[in-house]
Amino acid sequence: MFRVLGLLAVVLMGMVWISTAQETRPPQVSPATKLPGARAEIDAAQFLSLQAAFDAIPPEGGVVRIPPGTFEISHPLVLSRGDTLIQGAGTATHIKNTNTDGQPALVIRHADGDKVKAADKLWRVMLSQFRITGQEKSGNGIEAVMVNEIFLQGVTVSYHGGDGIKLDRCYEDPRVNACLITYNKETGLNLPGCHDIVVNGNQFEENRDALHCFDAFNLCLTGNCIDDHLGDGVVIENTYGSVVSGNMIEECDGRAIVLARDCYGITLSSNVIAHNGGGIDLVDAHGCTVSANTFPLLKLPPKAKDGTQPPQLETRCLRIGKDSSRITVTGNSFCDSYIGEGTVQRKLNDQLAGGLVLEGTRDITITGNTFSSLPKAMELRAPMSENILFSNNLLIDSPTDPLP
Repeated sequence: MFRVLGLLAVVLMGMVWISTAQETRPPQVSPATKLPGARAEIDAAQFLSLQAAFDAIPPEGGVVRIPPGTFEISHPLVLSRGDTLIQGAGTATHIKNTNTDGQPALVIRHADGDKVKAADKLWRVMLSQFRITGQEKSGNGIEAVMVNEIFLQGVTVSYHGGDGIKLDRCYEDPRVNACLITYNKETGLNLPGCHDIVVNGNQFEENRDALHCFDAFNLCLTGNCIDDHLGDGVVIENTYGSVVSGNMIEECDGRAIVLARDCYGITLSSNVIAHNGGGIDLVDAHGCTVSANTFPLLKLPPKAKDGTQPPQLETRCLRIGKDSSRITVTGNSFCDSYIGEGTVQRKLNDQLAGGLVLEGTRDITITGNTFSSLPKAMELRAPMSENILFSNNLLIDSPTDPLP
């Protein structure tokens, strides 16, 4: 019996040893069962620096996983591989730029910089799920130069001395989705020289301007919340064939939307433009449509030194300037803060409704809009405008002579 018990003990000890060995031994993968074409993922926690982890990406691209933690950098991180994903663990992954010489936090560009040939540009870089911050003496947050099909999703970009995100000539299909872009000293999202751009579902808060799109094509700016900017909201220049739709633009000290420098073929539709310093300013725009927007209040401009209020707002809800033409304005609500039952919640020294300003423009259709409780539904400024159709609009609770 003792022999049987001893043998059983030996067997049990062997089983425990085998089980422990199987738990601690790294899994062995047979080359015959390894997924063809698979590449190893890079765990940044295994490197002495984030830059070292980026440098370990093979030429054909790969994935870098950044763990939770705060990672201070004093020089720009440089990524020069395409077909690459840089992914963190949400805002628990915090890259903090301590540089005080105006340098950016993260630069994505080909190793040859601006001298790269068109056929050799970087393609398909994705940044996802991390927070990147700077301070007022640092430069841009994320700066990508000539990267095609770049995709930013779920990234927080804050407190930089320059732009939050600058996508410089990222010509083919840049996308920015579900990002938080806040408190940057310059533009939140700067898009010079881009093409077929999607900016969707982001939040912009208290940058200087929220978004610039210059010398570009086909911007699709939809479903964003743009709030509390120190300058203008959305500034578009020399850009063709774009749509700005379904955005909430509120409390910008400047104008909500600006089209300038030969913009054409752009639709501004279904936005709420509330309590900004000015509404939509068409400085130099042609063949554009302004439709189904709601303009519920404007800020008054600063008081003069003698304490008096300037007699009129410069932009009002919508200004169409002398260098603009062939604009359709339809189905908009120009209104104050009337909430029914005869009640108007307006503080005279803080908020004011505004109307439409035509300033030497031409070939304008204004139809099917509602102008309610405005000092003037439409104001004509010199020089004289030409070919204006104003029809089938509803004027409510306005002065007896709403048009000058």
